[in-house]
Formats: sequence, C-alpha cells, structure tokens
Amino acid sequence: MAANTKAIAILGVGNSLLTDDGAGIHALERFAAGNTRKDVFCLDGGTVGLALLDRLSDLKGLIALDAMKLGKRPGTVTVLEGAAMDAHLRNQHGSVHEVGLSDLMDAMRLRGDLPEQRALIGVEPADMDWGTELTPAVRAAMPEAASEVHRLLHEWRIAATSEAAA
Repeated sequence: MAANTKAIAILGVGNSLLTDDGAGIHALERFAAGNTRKDVFCLDGGTVGLALLDRLSDLKGLIALDAMKLGKRPGTVTVLEGAAMDAHLRNQHGSVHEVGLSDLMDAMRLRGDLPEQRALIGVEPADMDWGTELTPAVRAAMPEAASEVHRLLHEWRIAATSEAAA
C-alpha cells in the first residue's frame, strides 16, 4: 500500500554516485525540506524497480523527478504531464532509469493503479560519470525543479477543488 491512501507521491529517481544522474534524488531532497502537506509523501526510488509497486498503489497523484537527456542546455528543467509523460517513457530515451520507470508505470496501469494526475520533472544532465556532487549547472537547477513540484501540486489542488464544486 502507499504510505497514505489517496496521497500524492513525489518519487526521486537516480543514482547519486553518478554526478548529475542523481538530480532526481537531490531535487526530491530539496522539495522534501519545504514540504508541509500531509497528503504528500516523498520516496527515494533510487534506480527504480518494480519493488516500488506496492508503495505506489492507490495514489491520487505521482510526480517523478529524474535526470533526463533531451539534448538541451545542462540544467534545463522539463515538465511532462499525463499523456506527454507516458509518450516520453514509451519512447525509452533520455535516462537510464526510464526503462524501470516505464515498467513501473505500465505495471501500475495493468493493476488499475495509474494515477490520473502524473508528471515527470526532468533536469538535463551535464555529466553522468562517477562522483557524488552535481555539476554547477544542474545544482543551480534544483530550486527550479523543486518549485515545479510545488507548482504542479498547487494546480492539481485547484483542479480538484473545481471538480468537487461542480
């Protein structure tokens, strides 16, 4: 079961031993330090696997954070929501973790657990070699990545309030 039934999970993905590959984990830590919402839980997914499936069941929403190679300037933050996220993961390009993340999303879909509200926030890496520190460009993008999580949560809350009032 998820940490909180009908909660929103923020999933950090990456290997913090491979410089910018750990961007998702660092962004998760940045977000978690300022998170006060009781309906949101943070999960360090590491290099992602189906072992996370039970932790991510019965969610209201899911936001994944990861390094994402799209050929943009290092440190560029890209947000993909819903169908755009699904299409990106189906194409299997951009991150060594997207195969695992894609498999995880497919398994959630098969179980009927895929949240309607879902997003992938990616940060363009500069270096993916051995090292525990982010490169300067990616480190500078961490506030923006965490801010995008807050923005999505705010938009999702407004949408849920509007739907409930209708």
